[in-house]
This record gives sequence, structure tokens and C-alpha cells, in this order.
Amino acid sequence: MNNKQYAERVGNYVVTPLTQTSESGLVSAAVSIRRGVYDRVFSFISQFDNATAATRYALKEGRSMVLSDQLN
Repeated sequence: MNNKQYAERVGNYVVTPLTQTSESGLVSAAVSIRRGVYDRVFSFISQFDNATAATRYALKEGRSMVLSDQLN
């Protein structure tokens, strides 16, 4: 997974998008949601044409999980 330091603080959490390019050229997205020393990583099924789109998607989904309190 690649990470270009697009981490964003959302409340007590740090949301960091992760991307990985496959051999076919499509980009998969994941997000790390960290609070303190513990983090959870969520991978998404959708694949994207470029890393920018994958990064935006991961950030949007990570923010949504934190703000809708889906982590408990």
C-alpha cells in the first residue's frame, strides 16, 4: 500500500488513505483510522483509474465512518 501523507484529523481520530496499484493498472483503496496507538484498516472493493480518485474515496469513507460513529 502506498501512502503520500494525506492524513486528516477527524475528532479524536487520524484518517489516512492508502492506495495500491495492481498489475492491470487499476488502483485499490483502503483507509487507516487511528486513535492513540491503535488503528484499524478497512479495504474497499471498488477500484479506480488513478490514485487521486482512490485517495479521495478512502478519505470520504473514513470521515463518514468516524462522523457516523461506525467504529464502536
